[in-house]
Amino acid sequence: MNDGSNLGDAILESAADAVIFADRSGTIRRWNRAAAALFGFAPEEALGRSLDLIVPPDLRAAHWRGFDAAMQSGALKLSGRPTLTRASHKSGRKLYVEMTFALVLSSGVAEGAVAIARDATERVMHEKAGARASARAEGGASSGSA
Repeated sequence: MNDGSNLGDAILESAADAVIFADRSGTIRRWNRAAAALFGFAPEEALGRSLDLIVPPDLRAAHWRGFDAAMQSGALKLSGRPTLTRASHKSGRKLYVEMTFALVLSSGVAEGAVAIARDATERVMHEKAGARASARAEGGASSGSA
């Protein structure tokens, strides 16, 4: 039988969603197989690197404000609720990802944050295409009735 640490590693590697743990400084310390598949970076490329690896440049200032505030306060603004955001793939392709966040606390002090992420790009693109089609249909209907 595996000890708790080995079992925990096996659980993380078996998860279908990306699991990323970053320490207080925003350095990636855990990166599971699903994270590698989602973002395109092998563990050896991601571990020890900044979260900037996957945070698009235009979102970094807001990301770090929220991250630093959470590390200081020991509380999350989203309280575990999922949020849709953008992320960067190794190829440079922009992704839509749905993420939940949790702080890892030790004696009430934030030691880092864990993010659980899944790809929402296809869903978001489908929704946007549907919205554009609806807008075109409404535009055509309203201009035809004038």
